[in-house]
Amino acid sequence: MTELVMVGKILIADDVATNRIVFKVKLAAACYHPLLAGDAQTCLAMARAEKPDAILLDADLGNRRGLAVLEQLRADAATADIPVLMLAASPDAGLRLAALRAGAEDCLAKPLDDQLLMARLRNLLRLHETADELGHREQALQVLGLAEAPAGFERQGLVVVVAQRPEQALLLRRQLAGRAGIEVRTMGRDEALNATAAGLAPDIFVLDAEISGPGGGLRLMSDLRARRTARHSAMVLIGQGQVPADLAMAYDMGVSAALPDDLPAEEMAFRLQALLRRKRTGDRLRHSVQDGLRLAVTDPLTGLYNRRYAQPRLAAIAERAHACGSAFAVMVIDLDRFKQVNDRWGHATGDAVLVEVAQRLSLNLRPADLVARIGGEEFLVILPESGASEARHIAERLRHAIEKPPVALPGGETLQITVSIGLAVQDSAQAAIPAADLVDMADQALLCAKSRGRNQVIQSRSAA
Repeated sequence: MTELVMVGKILIADDVATNRIVFKVKLAAACYHPLLAGDAQTCLAMARAEKPDAILLDADLGNRRGLAVLEQLRADAATADIPVLMLAASPDAGLRLAALRAGAEDCLAKPLDDQLLMARLRNLLRLHETADELGHREQALQVLGLAEAPAGFERQGLVVVVAQRPEQALLLRRQLAGRAGIEVRTMGRDEALNATAAGLAPDIFVLDAEISGPGGGLRLMSDLRARRTARHSAMVLIGQGQVPADLAMAYDMGVSAALPDDLPAEEMAFRLQALLRRKRTGDRLRHSVQDGLRLAVTDPLTGLYNRRYAQPRLAAIAERAHACGSAFAVMVIDLDRFKQVNDRWGHATGDAVLVEVAQRLSLNLRPADLVARIGGEEFLVILPESGASEARHIAERLRHAIEKPPVALPGGETLQITVSIGLAVQDSAQAAIPAADLVDMADQALLCAKSRGRNQVIQSRSAA
């Protein structure tokens, strides 16, 4: 018999034993690992000890202490980020808003439809897992000193309302008018698609579930998700018929919230502001990770790639050349007598020279070529699909580009700079040479260029 693999821990906090048992059976059947708590103290203790992936919290837990428990969960750093669904026999607008303000993801009415509950849990766990993974990556980059501090300024959040009836869009716009940090725009279906294709990046879309017919809201959401600018936008569906099967499908397709169109204005605004905060947190984490990865492979002075990036990229280019039977070449370039520049003019001038050399190298290479700074004054150039003749021509072009005109110094003077270049070519007719060996051959050719008087290109004989 095949053993079921549990996909997440769900803490069930309910003071009615029968309810706990029913939830336990349903969650276990869906391959979740259920944890049971019959009172507030047990719930708080288990949340800290077990770190569940989500909590189903009864609003009446211990004489309606569910809200107090939720506030304690959010006040504790160990449990603050655990998604919580509050469950209530009759969640009126006041209780729903109180639960949302206390930090619940939602407040749902009991009894719960099984299909909707499981879809809601899957939706929450996906969001939580994504945020958790981004957070771990950011922490790893912080340890390496590669994560940049977030910008201090936060722009207004942009909410785009797309509704079938103009009066519905205008009503939502009036309900949200004047809310701090939110700009609201109304658009038609085609206008929203065209705007995102042209680069508009809303934080939240509020979509009429029935736009262009039944199911039109979900179809529009799928079309918007295909746009790069809207990929991470929060999606809110309004006017969904509140049929559990339809709501379940919406959550499984990735909506952030599926809401009735008669939701009180205050609750609608609070939900959108909460989604905006989550969206901004996700954006910050993604940007931090992207910036950290960029810093990890980029030389901070010149903006060129560094050795960490160049080595695997060279290996990939070599592998592709071997598979396709094409040639490629590598150059190792070194500034001549650069130590004298630093000794005479200072390191600030030396840095300015390196930046100028990097720019000239970049401007005189093809888009597919790669240039990286691999040492103090040493650069590596990789030329895909280049034979000996073409590589030699490019090398001479680079040498001349560095030599003339002289480099303008910060103080207004100029300085003549030259480079020596070692070139090694993997010809298509040759047996494959390991990429690292090819770089060594180019390095040896560079040493030969230095010994012969500098400011010249030498090609490795053993690779010629």
